Amino acid sequence: MANFLGGSDRNQDATIYVGGLDDKVTESILWELFIQAGPVVTVNMPKDRITGAHQGFGFVEFMGEEDADYAMRIMNMIKLFGKPIKVNKASANEKNLDVGANLFVGNLDPEVDEKLLFDTFSAFGVILQVPKIMRDTETGSSKGYAFINFASFEASDTALEAMNGQYLCNRSITCSYAYKKDAKGERHGTAAERLLAAQNPIITGDRPHQMFAELPPPPVAVPGLMANPVMPPAPPNMGMPPGLPVPPPPMMGLPPHMSQIGMPPMMGYPPPP
Repeated sequence: MANFLGGSDRNQDATIYVGGLDDKVTESILWELFIQAGPVVTVNMPKDRITGAHQGFGFVEFMGEEDADYAMRIMNMIKLFGKPIKVNKASANEKNLDVGANLFVGNLDPEVDEKLLFDTFSAFGVILQVPKIMRDTETGSSKGYAFINFASFEASDTALEAMNGQYLCNRSITCSYAYKKDAKGERHGTAAERLLAAQNPIITGDRPHQMFAELPPPPVAVPGLMANPVMPPAPPNMGMPPGLPVPPPPMMGLPPHMSQIGMPPMMGYPPPP
């Protein structure tokens, strides 16, 4: 059965990006096309949340990386509905549906890392993913700016108002709504986007709210101390006739001949010697 769901659990190494798609292309058509190259796991074509139309590209995940490589070799630039499609690895071309409470944070000190940003900005609301600090691909050093994706505009508005111009690692940072991808200068946070977000709230129950938080330490075991002591079962009736009282068990930790010291004789039984 075809699986058209995308997500963060996708095997990126076995996933290809397919671009230049005609409006008539559907996920089912992509599935039927690329299954000729190898077993397909998922097909995902991100759609515009307002119009419902796909955005001219999609992702196809295969069972293995070899299948993805083979699909790139034989499918790149073939024509689909008269338009040549572009096929390559998804990691270099993936674009997510660009609707959300996304903040741009600039003028970052080189010492600022993802954990510091998360710890600072998560105080204002739920952050959907690890803050993305843009880094040099060769050296790994920070380029001085980052993007933070909140679960709600209420949280991003609060963070923007509170943090713009504040000091982080002795440097005043700037906060603003990030520019939308391929939107010709339009930023996130527009009235239309807020209305759309209110109609389609993000469910955050299964998302990691504290991505860098440490687990609490396990409880320390104290020798000889049981957290929930189990009471020993009552002694059996030892074959005695019903209705006769059963003598209590011996006192723990005392020799057998001392366990009954000071106890009154049981009715119907002689006292212990």
